[in-house]
Amino acid sequence: MEKGEWDNHTSPVKFILLGMGNVPSLQTLLFLLSLIIYLVTMAANILIVLLVVADRHLHTPMYFFLGNLSSLETCYSSTILSRLLASFLTGDRTISVHGCMAQFYFFGYFLVSECYLLAMMSYDRYLAICQPLLYASLMTWKVSLQLAAVSWLVGFFTSTVVTPFLSHLRFCGPSAIDHFFCDFTPLIELACSDTNVVRLLVFILSILDVVFPFLFTLASYVCIIAAILRIPSSVGRQKAFSTCSSHLTIVSVFYGTLIIVYTLPRTAPLRQLNKVFSFFYTILTPLVNPLIYSLRNREVREALRKALRKALACTQSS
Repeated sequence: MEKGEWDNHTSPVKFILLGMGNVPSLQTLLFLLSLIIYLVTMAANILIVLLVVADRHLHTPMYFFLGNLSSLETCYSSTILSRLLASFLTGDRTISVHGCMAQFYFFGYFLVSECYLLAMMSYDRYLAICQPLLYASLMTWKVSLQLAAVSWLVGFFTSTVVTPFLSHLRFCGPSAIDHFFCDFTPLIELACSDTNVVRLLVFILSILDVVFPFLFTLASYVCIIAAILRIPSSVGRQKAFSTCSSHLTIVSVFYGTLIIVYTLPRTAPLRQLNKVFSFFYTILTPLVNPLIYSLRNREVREALRKALRKALACTQSS
C-alpha cells in the first residue's frame, strides 16, 4: 500500500474501484463504448426534456413526469459514467473516500427518486385508464407538481440520512471496492467497525423507498391490465395499452435488474454477474428510456418530427 493511502493506519484515504477487471488491452474499447453510451444518453434525455418544454401538445401530466424522468436520468448517468470514463482515460482507478461518499450520496438520491417517480407515472396511467372521467380533476397540474416534488425530496431525504452513517464507519484494508462505482454492499464489506445500525437503517429505508414503490407500481398495472381486458373492442384495448406500454417496459427493465442485483448472493462466482446487472440498471436503463419513449410513443415522435422540420427550415432560410 502506497504511503498516503491510509490515515493513522486505520482508515484508507482512497479506495480502488476494481470495475469489471484489469484488462489493459480492453481499456480503449471500454472507454469508447462508455463515451458513446454517455453522449447518446445525455443527448437523448436532454432532447426529451426540450421537446416536453417546447411542444404544447406534450404539456400534460404524463409528459411532465417523462421530462422529470429524463432530467433524473441525465443526473444519474453523470454520477457514475463520468467517473468511469475518467478511470478508463487515465488508468487511475482510485477514488478518494470523500469522492466515494459523494458518489454514493447522489447515486442513492437518484435511485430512490426514480423508484418513486416510476410509481407516480404508474398512478398517472392508472387514473387515465381506470378513472378516465375523473382524470382531469384528480391529476391537476398542482397534483403533478406535488407528486414530482415528493419523488425528488424522498430521494434527497434518504441519501441525506444514510450517507453520514456510512461515512462514519471505519474502513480497514483492503481498500479495493469490487465494483465499478461506490455502492452500499461493496462498501459495507470493507468496514471493520460495527455495521448493524447502518444495515438496519438501509433495510428499513429499502422497504419504504424501493419495495413500497415497486408494489404500488405493480398494483397499479394489475388494475390497468384488468381494466384494459374489460374493454370490448380489440382496437380500444390496443389504444389503451399503447398509452402505458412504454412505461411498463421501462419499469420491467429497471426493477427486473434491480431486484436481481440486490438478491444475488455476494459470492465470488456471482460478483461479475452482479456487476453486469448493475450495468443494466445504472447505465443502460438511462440510455434505453428515451429511445423506448421516442420509438413507441406517437406524440413524442410527432413532436420530434416537428422540431426537426423547424430546425431544417431555419437552416435553409439562413
